Amino acid sequence: MKAVVLVGGFGTRLRPLTLTAPKQMLPVVDRPMLEHVVGGLARYGVDEVVLSLGYKEDVFREAYPAGECAGVALRYAVEPEPLDTAGAVRFAAEAAAIDETFIVVNGDVFTDLDVAEVWHRHFEVGAEATIALTPVEDPSRYGVVPTDAEGRVSGFVEKPPRGEAPTNWINAGTYVLEPTVLQRIEPGRRVSIERETFPSVVADGGLWAVQSDAYWVDAGTPDTYLQVQLDLIDGVRGPALDGIATESHIDPTARVDRSVVMADASIASGAIVSGSIVCRGALIGEGAVLTDSVVGPRAVIGDGARVTDMTMVGDDQRVEAHSTLAGARVPESS
Repeated sequence: MKAVVLVGGFGTRLRPLTLTAPKQMLPVVDRPMLEHVVGGLARYGVDEVVLSLGYKEDVFREAYPAGECAGVALRYAVEPEPLDTAGAVRFAAEAAAIDETFIVVNGDVFTDLDVAEVWHRHFEVGAEATIALTPVEDPSRYGVVPTDAEGRVSGFVEKPPRGEAPTNWINAGTYVLEPTVLQRIEPGRRVSIERETFPSVVADGGLWAVQSDAYWVDAGTPDTYLQVQLDLIDGVRGPALDGIATESHIDPTARVDRSVVMADASIASGAIVSGSIVCRGALIGEGAVLTDSVVGPRAVIGDGARVTDMTMVGDDQRVEAHSTLAGARVPESS
């Protein structure tokens, strides 16, 4: 079973962290985001993944020199230029010579979706394409997917105005596709699978959907990047992971509540860390306060500083002692 994983985006919403690493290579508790996603696919029998690459593709190659991730064989397809979602799928599938039914997933989605259920339903109804759906409170940010009683998709509305969505079931970023879908995608240009390809399949009656209320989070924003990690250490998705790396250094007088502290990070005396992510090699100074924020690799939070309200501190950056940051980005120019 083969899957194309879309990882070519610039990750602009997660800057400054993505100035140095692609989004799917950002750490999530104890390993890169990509390993969580690929590991989830492996549980359902996927044994080969084609990474659709673009931005900082060399980082992926350097991380997995043996061509394997989470026990799954990796292949690489590097876009010569950004081709959008459908263009990337066609390019990657052709680069890997995929000529049978295959899976596509967005590389920044954390989900407990039963991929096998989507796969089996696809064959049961004889679909050309089958997509997973998840319910959300505000569907205006997503592709909204109305269906009939049997699950055949009757429309595909990309990011409807708030309050005008025909349903709250949205595209969950997991698809099962027949190779014929690739022929609907014009090569060599940017093509959106949501705005062009899926509406084309709907018009021919070949798009089906599987609804699931399983855990689902798009980890592409600062809020959700933090959320998926706290969910993992809170046990929201099965057994809780230990958020404190054994190779970290936490002074006995420091207080760390419901946070992730990665390897080689240090929390100095009297510091308070709450609901936050402290990445590898970062330092939280004496008496500093860090709440609901993310501190990138090797960054330094000076003594007595207060960093709050989803502040994002980039790799190797420094927050001066006794300064106050709320909802900030460091560096600001990112």
